[in-house]
Amino acid sequence: MQVLEEDVVVVGAGVVGLASALALQRLGRSVVVIDPNPPGSGASYGNAGTIADFAIAPVGSPALLKRLPSLLLDRQGPFSIRKGALAALLPWLAQFAWQSLARQSQDNMRAIAALTGDAGARWQRFAADIQASHLIQNKGCLYVFKSDASYQAGRRDMTRRQGFGVNVELLNPGELAQLEPHLPQVEGGGAFFPDALSVSDPGDLVGLIASSAQAAGVEIIPESVSRMSPQKRQVVLELGNGVRIKARQVVIAAGAHSKFLADQVGDLVPLETERGYHLEFDGESGRVLRPVCVAESGFYMSPMAGRLRVAGTVELGGVKAPPSPDRLAFLSRRVGDIFPELTTASRSWLGFRPSLPDSRPVISESRVGRKIVYAFGHGHIGLTLAPMTAALVTALVQNTTPEIPVGDYHVSRF
Repeated sequence: MQVLEEDVVVVGAGVVGLASALALQRLGRSVVVIDPNPPGSGASYGNAGTIADFAIAPVGSPALLKRLPSLLLDRQGPFSIRKGALAALLPWLAQFAWQSLARQSQDNMRAIAALTGDAGARWQRFAADIQASHLIQNKGCLYVFKSDASYQAGRRDMTRRQGFGVNVELLNPGELAQLEPHLPQVEGGGAFFPDALSVSDPGDLVGLIASSAQAAGVEIIPESVSRMSPQKRQVVLELGNGVRIKARQVVIAAGAHSKFLADQVGDLVPLETERGYHLEFDGESGRVLRPVCVAESGFYMSPMAGRLRVAGTVELGGVKAPPSPDRLAFLSRRVGDIFPELTTASRSWLGFRPSLPDSRPVISESRVGRKIVYAFGHGHIGLTLAPMTAALVTALVQNTTPEIPVGDYHVSRF
């Protein structure tokens, strides 16, 4: 059996893992990244492309809790459970319901806001550093409320977000039409986030992070980790090809696949998988000028390089089942409600987001100490939080003081 000795091993080649690897390598550490899939080919590729400083609302809220039973039974709605997965998900759903109560939801919003506040500025600096500024768009992001009732509920939500420093402008239907002239007229209005950034091609962006990391000396190994065993002064990783790695420290940034490894250490994290979908329509990027979220349906229309990406919906149910035709049909119908002439998508995609009941990521040392550091569970905001998470990870690995306290994101909270 081949045995390798390494300094730092990062498990996961998504945007969080690669940003963390690059930061650690530049601090003088020798870093290896392990992932069986090409860098950035998972959720880091298939997202809506928003760098969303405004995305501080946890998935669970009192309003959603009231609607949860009907939402879970509606196969055509924005929040669903894959058929056959409900029984296995009941413990997670119980924790999710608890975290959706008013006090817990407010605490979760506060914790998320502490991470997102300067996301735009961090990304602009990071993009300039990796020669990716041309992929960053500064046109803001937009929520659309089709009905007046939805708009009034949105106003209350925006007031809460403003309390945590989010910059948002409420728009009447006429102002909304001026900002996005191709959208159909609505009764409600909009919420515009002028400070938000977006990415014209998330796959290309993560590719540039990977290239920068490799140029700095990071090695990327295309393999899976089948077992992780902490020892007194090191961590032993067994790879799918039989190779054994003895690492001084390990960072677990494997997104939806992180629970398998955390469980082996005894950190039993209630991590479930959100199955995320998108459709793309080639040649249709001019339909909207910036990412637009239709609030009632919970999906985004994002202009990207040469195409329009339609992304969203929440489906709980693991990583093994094939794509759900219902979820793809949901997206097709909803974008068809806005642009009826968009009938046939050029391609579709399914990826996996790591979902925790409180919508907070896990960013902390493990129960065995800083030999193992966690950086997963970012849900819908992994792209947004990658530079901040990398900064916190480097502090944890290097045993220096983090920029913000990490107690709210500690694995021991479960």
